[in-house]
Amino acid sequence: MYRSHVLVCGGTGCTSSNSQQIIDALETEIAAAGLADEVKVVKTGCFGLCALGPIMIVYPEGSFYSEVKPSDVPEIVQEHLLKGRIVKRLLYKETVQENNTKSLNETNFYAKQHRVALRNCGVINPENIDEYIAVDGYEALGKALTEMTPQQVIDVILDSGLRGRGGAGFPTGRKWSFAAANQADQKYVCCNADEGDPGAFMDRSVLEGDPHVVIEAMAIAGYAIGASQGYIYVRAEYPIAVHRLQVAIKQAREYGLLGKDIFGTGFDFDIDLRLGAGAFVCGEETALMTSIEGHRGEPRPRPPFPAVKGLFQKPTILNNVETYANVPQIILKGADWFKSMGTEKSKGTKVFALGGKIKNTGLVEVPMGTTLREIVEEIGGGIPNGKKFKAAQTGGPSGGCIPAEHLDVPIDYDNLIAIGSMMGSGGLIVMDEDTCMVDIAKFFLEFTVDESCGKCTPCRVGTRRLYEMLDKITRGEATLEDLDKMEQLCYYIKANSLCGLGQTAPNPVLSTLRYFRDEYIAHIVDKKCPAGVCKHLMQVTILTDKCKGCTLCARTCPVGAIEGKVKVPHVVNQAKCIKCGACIEKCKFGAIVKK
Repeated sequence: MYRSHVLVCGGTGCTSSNSQQIIDALETEIAAAGLADEVKVVKTGCFGLCALGPIMIVYPEGSFYSEVKPSDVPEIVQEHLLKGRIVKRLLYKETVQENNTKSLNETNFYAKQHRVALRNCGVINPENIDEYIAVDGYEALGKALTEMTPQQVIDVILDSGLRGRGGAGFPTGRKWSFAAANQADQKYVCCNADEGDPGAFMDRSVLEGDPHVVIEAMAIAGYAIGASQGYIYVRAEYPIAVHRLQVAIKQAREYGLLGKDIFGTGFDFDIDLRLGAGAFVCGEETALMTSIEGHRGEPRPRPPFPAVKGLFQKPTILNNVETYANVPQIILKGADWFKSMGTEKSKGTKVFALGGKIKNTGLVEVPMGTTLREIVEEIGGGIPNGKKFKAAQTGGPSGGCIPAEHLDVPIDYDNLIAIGSMMGSGGLIVMDEDTCMVDIAKFFLEFTVDESCGKCTPCRVGTRRLYEMLDKITRGEATLEDLDKMEQLCYYIKANSLCGLGQTAPNPVLSTLRYFRDEYIAHIVDKKCPAGVCKHLMQVTILTDKCKGCTLCARTCPVGAIEGKVKVPHVVNQAKCIKCGACIEKCKFGAIVKK
């Protein structure tokens, strides 16, 4: 038995901040202090507060150390682990009180969260199956195989109200029941881990922190529909997630939890990995299955739907990582437990990846129905630098922008659709007053144009024409007539595209037109970008009453566009200026502004 456990985040975010160096240094210092038999170092998954990495928690005290450097490790070992004195200067500031430390669960970031899909992330070693089993791992699979019929499993998932967490929110139990009803010599269970939305990292974090929960859930799904083979389609850009899945699958096979005759019930089920090459369109279910088959990832017309003819033309179910992460707990605790969280039509919790102009960048899981204001202002800590909230983009390139007027709308599937956005997989990008909404629409559309597979003309050609119209607006070359044409084209693309990528591609344009039309008009009529973002409509100007003639801006300018003598106010040669903003950052007197 160890008297202390030191948990260090080993997710992608903290790994990129050198958390492995922290682990190596800890093990070296602990051994040197003679504490190797008393203190155990555990590499875990994501804790959620990604902006504070590398992160370390020491138990049993629960001391939360943030932004730890390798040079801090000797002090932590000597003071905290050897002498029992917490190193307060390294603690997450919100946990520090006058005479003691506050529990992490009492902080603003965690207080309103309710972790179901993320319950084991940051708690267990994801590469040790015994730790997963110690927190009720594979108990749900055992219960399903030994105490329930396949139909009873489906009924529990149906009754729970669990909806797909990958985008449109289709009821999971209905999807399973469709596949179960179709007779075939072979059926398949697929997991969509091809998370491609800009700013989204929910599924990656679950796979990195709790890979066995997905394996267990897929086996339960296989039993429910009569499938013996599963595939996890994960993008190759997630090397840590891929490695931990490989380790988890190997361990599950060794323990008899995958393979033949699981739990001695005669049920056979195995899982293989398939790596995606980073094509956003492969997040669409039929394109994903086409890719698993070894073909170019392009969507297929529906019907037939995958529950009838899916992978290799056999009945198939496909759910994303977060959806599966809820299944074992629903089987163990029952449908009523899951239904007790969320709203009438959106049960349970939802994981969001908080990013953009927000203090607490990271991963959060909240009950459905939590308002955007609670997520942004309380959990997220609000907008930095005293700026005002302007909008939040949910659903990535398929979603829309939510303006400040809807900050108090409870977030669930139906409410987001009603205000012109969608849940999507859970990316939530916050924007402040310095954001140009036309530029945001252009950014997401450029992404969609690049990621279109090109199979259908409305998406292949239509999105490119739409992007060209937006580019024309940001250059100040458009007319109000172009605005009307652009809106018509949006609806045409939505109505005629083959798959969800094209059908939802115009959403960022339509939502910004709906709530921020005045910004579009300013670009077209006034030839100005209100946020000062669009370079072609912007001028960098030096205020003569503030300029001291220090020459720092002239020396900083990469193209020599600033002219003037020492101690004399400088001027910007607009013909040369590339509007890079370097001079604005360097000026110590606030004399250079964007107009």
